[in-house]
Amino acid sequence: MTDTRPVIAFDNVSKSYGGAAPVLDRVSLDVREREFLAIVGPSGSGKTTLLRLVNRLIDPTEGSVRVEGQDVQSLGAVSLRRRIGYVFQGVGLFPHMTVAENIAITPTLLGWDGARISARVDTLLDLVRLDRTKHRDRFPAQLSGGEGQRVGVARAIAAEPKIVLMDEPFGALDPLTRDALGEDYRRLHDELGLTTVMITHDMLEALLLADRIAVIRDGRIVAEGTPRALMNGEQDEYVRELMATPRRQAERLKTLSAP
Repeated sequence: MTDTRPVIAFDNVSKSYGGAAPVLDRVSLDVREREFLAIVGPSGSGKTTLLRLVNRLIDPTEGSVRVEGQDVQSLGAVSLRRRIGYVFQGVGLFPHMTVAENIAITPTLLGWDGARISARVDTLLDLVRLDRTKHRDRFPAQLSGGEGQRVGVARAIAAEPKIVLMDEPFGALDPLTRDALGEDYRRLHDELGLTTVMITHDMLEALLLADRIAVIRDGRIVAEGTPRALMNGEQDEYVRELMATPRRQAERLKTLSAP
């Protein structure tokens, strides 16, 4: 019998800090195996809070979060995090470590032998399109923003996780680099059979990369569906506003490309 449980499941999750209004308010959301889910919403809507619940950087005030069928509250935070890749804006590479050493952090902590780690580093540099000879022994300060973020992606998937969490991963990059890295990550997602949850404030990025999009506002999911469904469906006013920008961009490009 096929196991149809979601890889990640939020069940009626709320999160509050002190006596303040909840950052998340009774959120229920499933992420299926090998799905690329984008979570979109304005600053302060609860996007990053939702993501941080998955690997127990924070815990819910109410409700439960399950990863591969297990309530994360029943799992050790450190061991859980080593099973999940995490990519965030600003990369966060250790400045005193080389590219190879940064990529090797989690495999080293898991006790992989040196030969396996070295081979994995080389494989990952190829996967993220960085030259082994040129980049392996460089330090983060010697990398461009795009190169550093590629190393961040390599580090996140170094220990062969099946789940990758991404928090505004490409937001600080220039448009050309952002587009190229987004496409390259989507290729890796498909090739490696990953389950990805990406936080972004950029609806166009979500439409182009994701299989499904969840829109969050004021701590609640206000819409979810495939990019096509959100583009063509009847939505509330906020979602219509979100979709207006990519629609205008598409119309302008069509006008510009007309003979």
